[in-house]
Amino acid sequence: MIHVVITTVVIGALVGSVIFTVRKRKKLGYTDLKSALTPICFYLIAVTQLAAYWFDLLGLISWGVTMGLLLLGAYFTKYSIQTEKKI
Repeated sequence: MIHVVITTVVIGALVGSVIFTVRKRKKLGYTDLKSALTPICFYLIAVTQLAAYWFDLLGLISWGVTMGLLLLGAYFTKYSIQTEKKI
């Protein structure tokens, strides 16, 4: 029973977060893919961990994929949208 609750909460939070991010990017007019790569990597971390939880694959492979996606997400922050500082 707890597996269903955890899965439902994670999927709900993930879908809500994706919808929020897409709406925010459209509202601000961001269309380039490079600035979206960091959130995409972080969403893939959640999907990877959820799939590993479902299929009982919590181990070295899922950990390695998670660390790789985390490093990629950190690398792509240099393409994130940066606001101009007002002096």
